Amino acid sequence: MLSGLDLSSVRALDVAHGSLFDDALTDYKKRESRGAIPALMQRLNHSETHLERDPRLGYLPALLRELDIPVSSQVLVFSKTASHRHEISPQSPRAIYFNERAAVAYYPGTTSLEITATDPNLGVGFYRLEQSEASPPRLSRDDRCLECHVSTRTMGVPGWVVRSFLTGDDGDVDPLGGKPMVTHSTSFAERWGGYYVTGTASDLVHLGNLFGPEAIARHAEEPSANGNVMDLRSFLDVGQYPAGSSDIVSLLILDHQAQMLNLFMRLRFESEAAAKEGRGARSSEATVEATLRYLLFADETALKGPVKGSTELARSFESRGPWDSRGRSFRQLDLQTRLFKYPCSFMIYSDAFETLPDAVRRHLYRRLWEVLSGEDPSADFRRMTSEQRQAIREILVATKKDLPVYWRL
Repeated sequence: MLSGLDLSSVRALDVAHGSLFDDALTDYKKRESRGAIPALMQRLNHSETHLERDPRLGYLPALLRELDIPVSSQVLVFSKTASHRHEISPQSPRAIYFNERAAVAYYPGTTSLEITATDPNLGVGFYRLEQSEASPPRLSRDDRCLECHVSTRTMGVPGWVVRSFLTGDDGDVDPLGGKPMVTHSTSFAERWGGYYVTGTASDLVHLGNLFGPEAIARHAEEPSANGNVMDLRSFLDVGQYPAGSSDIVSLLILDHQAQMLNLFMRLRFESEAAAKEGRGARSSEATVEATLRYLLFADETALKGPVKGSTELARSFESRGPWDSRGRSFRQLDLQTRLFKYPCSFMIYSDAFETLPDAVRRHLYRRLWEVLSGEDPSADFRRMTSEQRQAIREILVATKKDLPVYWRL
């Protein structure tokens, strides 16, 4: 088994064979897009649906409604780490909105919205929606995004990237610095550099809301000085955005979700490569174990005290379920000592998980059963109590219809 979330044994495959995705790049670009975004493109092209254009925000509000992405998920990134880096600054940050299926990026004055979404054929697809008043709105696939969204940070496959940088007054970063990838295992002292962070967190020191040498020097002397920010109006004109927040709970969820998605994508591409080369499912053993540990929050960094963000975000996120007969759900937030009440990822219900090859899903279900039933007594999961294991098992049996028969005996 892997120790912690050291994915060196996973990434070593890229050294031996070149990037997994390098070999599949031509095939990826030839594959037909499927899923929510291509379906929306088709409906727009056939005038079967309409996106209302907001005079201030363009198609952003309509697109978020179409994709069922809550405005309250908004996080604001002011580090110059996107393709439109010259347009982004602490006064004009890039806004990210997301759910378990898709993410949308926007900044004031942008000529197009950037979208990434899970895709049953591609794994993850990248798209662009023009903000002009074209009829119908122009929505197209954009594989140029792969230049940043395929790297060792995403384990060599198309994925999401969440990083942390200290920045200058204008949001500029040292490209050789920063955290390679932020996950739920990253220490809070290294998270959220280049992001605004709103909400309260007892004794939680982070790098959010910092830009420029003066603020960074003050943070070094008084680490909590940039925390517990409730109002961003002293930093920027929040009227340029649908929401005035960059919620701390939304950031916590994003930190977890991005790496979970990337692990599912790695499993998918490894399985496809193994099938083409005539290798068995066991060739993905290292990635299965890394995915299992992450799925069960084995290395999650504990909260040091209560965290409070937007009640609207919490209500919207938790309301998506699914629940068992006792009203329990993997989306229930804890926010006292950990992110979620039950340490099993809600991403197990995502399209990214559901569209994994059958053999990979069966392997993951087997390993899950071994851990949750006690067949696997290894210290890797020692933080999980017997009560938590039982609750997770019961919730899965009640809410996952594709579980193998032995789960229900």
